[in-house]
Amino acid sequence: MKIQFLRRFINIQLLVVGLCLVLYSCKSINPAIDPGKPSIPPPTTAEMNVPLKIPKATLDKLLNSQIPSILLQEKGMDMGSGIKGDLLLKRNGKISWAALDSQRIQLTVPINITGEVGLKPKGLGSLFQSKLPLNEDFSPVFVIDPVINSNWGIGAESFELVDLGGNLAVEVLGMQVDLSGLLSKEIRRWGNENLTGGKEIASLKTLVDLAWSQVGKPFEVDWTAGKTAFSIQPEQVKLSEFFDKDENFNLWLGMNGKINSHPVDAAPSRPFPLPKLSPNPNSSNSLELLLPLTIGYDRLDAILKEKVEGKQFLADRKTTLIPSNFKTKAFGDLLAISMDFIAEQSNGKSLNGTLFAVGKPTYDATSQSLIFTNVNFKMESGSLGAQTSVGLKKAKIIRQIEKKAVFPIGDLLDENIGSIKGRLGLSTPISNMNITDLEIAPDGFYPTAYGLMIQMKASGKVRVDWK
Repeated sequence: MKIQFLRRFINIQLLVVGLCLVLYSCKSINPAIDPGKPSIPPPTTAEMNVPLKIPKATLDKLLNSQIPSILLQEKGMDMGSGIKGDLLLKRNGKISWAALDSQRIQLTVPINITGEVGLKPKGLGSLFQSKLPLNEDFSPVFVIDPVINSNWGIGAESFELVDLGGNLAVEVLGMQVDLSGLLSKEIRRWGNENLTGGKEIASLKTLVDLAWSQVGKPFEVDWTAGKTAFSIQPEQVKLSEFFDKDENFNLWLGMNGKINSHPVDAAPSRPFPLPKLSPNPNSSNSLELLLPLTIGYDRLDAILKEKVEGKQFLADRKTTLIPSNFKTKAFGDLLAISMDFIAEQSNGKSLNGTLFAVGKPTYDATSQSLIFTNVNFKMESGSLGAQTSVGLKKAKIIRQIEKKAVFPIGDLLDENIGSIKGRLGLSTPISNMNITDLEIAPDGFYPTAYGLMIQMKASGKVRVDWK
């Protein structure tokens, strides 16, 4: 009798301990408490760095198309030694060049000089007022240090006339007068005034604006919550340039900015303006965009209803849970899901209740799916029997939730790869640019007051084919 009583007493104690453990486990989260402020999502950014290697042949085309045909035009020019003249210097053929080092190039510019010269109107000049016509071809050789200015203008830091490339002589009063020295002096004066200190002689701005009008225009991403438009707002554009041993012109072009999201019908109609250039020490080839995609809780509830509602969660071989009526919200850094359930048992009995579950949204790269980890839950309502039954099977139920709550997004990622590739590719008169090795994957999940923000990272490289 004592032994039987003792056994009953021990069984009661074990039951009480078991119930305490169940209730303790159910209280491991409390939907009524403040979970704290969620983490602030990192800023959504756009970063690109492209090492452009412009071949010499392409730079030939650029120089010959950009350097103006009229180099100098002046009237009444004082050429010294009592001589004045009207001169017009025009390009007269294709410009050729060679790189002397990483910064300087030697230019040979075929020119034609037309105009007329005469003596100043005093002394002998008052007796001989006729002017002599000029029409001579030259090929002067210059050494300049080209530079791309902050406004995309092409200028030169320094200028040197190495060789005039011809002689200029006229006959005055039966005498040959060599004006080559005077012409050299005038060209040097013109070069020091117009080809030093970065003064603009050509511009890449039209070409850059054409490229940016394609790349910088807002683009759309089709996501499960519908289409979202994004725009790139550049905050810094960086550039460094130099010539290599093969006379290719190397440009290290970089851009940093931020990504703005917009409703599709409220996206900007044109790109943001480009800031002025700054130096770039980076030679890497990289592209990285961080796109903020938000799924509203109403939409997330509908997805859970479609994917999970009515599906059976096997708590054990005798008990099956069937969830319904999903409501999602933020719970600190976790996503909270409130749901009703029916627990059906093999003996025909059923238990009803409400669960408050939390989990951390995570991306599984192997299956290209959105999954939940660190799942936990609490019984919010239901009979003591339901709480006890569910609490004892908590670990198994958590494993079932983690197993069932899997949302494949691989197809969506593939579709958006094509969309981003199409937007960031461009064609210009001198080159075609394409994005290669592009990969898109979720980089972070951030429950907010309005929905679940998913930051998608797009990374790749840039390929340039020169014409």
